[in-house]
Amino acid sequence: MDDALKQAFYSRMQEEPFARKFGLKLCDIGAGYSKVEMTFTPDMENMWGCAHGGALFALIDQSFEVAANSHGTLAVALNMSVTFVAPPRPGSVLSSEAKETYQTRKTASYDIKVRDGSGALIASCQALVYRKGTPLPFLKNNPEEPRR
Repeated sequence: MDDALKQAFYSRMQEEPFARKFGLKLCDIGAGYSKVEMTFTPDMENMWGCAHGGALFALIDQSFEVAANSHGTLAVALNMSVTFVAPPRPGSVLSSEAKETYQTRKTASYDIKVRDGSGALIASCQALVYRKGTPLPFLKNNPEEPRR
């Protein structure tokens, strides 16, 4: 994976409002791969004091988004199937690793695992994207880059 593309992802994710809201941090990226971290904080709890599924899904979705788009072309989610295995402990640093398992010209599938700092499995996900084949809008060489 090209270094300029990697840096574009790191920069873009630091600017993304949703990622900042949840404290999502891009730790690693490669072709068809990403690792994203998040600290499970009290404002992410559900009414029973456990991690809200939406917070865990946000972490999963972010690693999926980065891995699926890491080839430099736009890919959008078609399907995600999440299994919540165990609740994380408050304050846990959670990591989500998305790995591409299969790719065609138009689709790709991903295996995504969320683990806590001790390596315990928190959630797993199987996901599928549709590959649009158009350049990512935030790449500098893309004439359709949105203006700020």
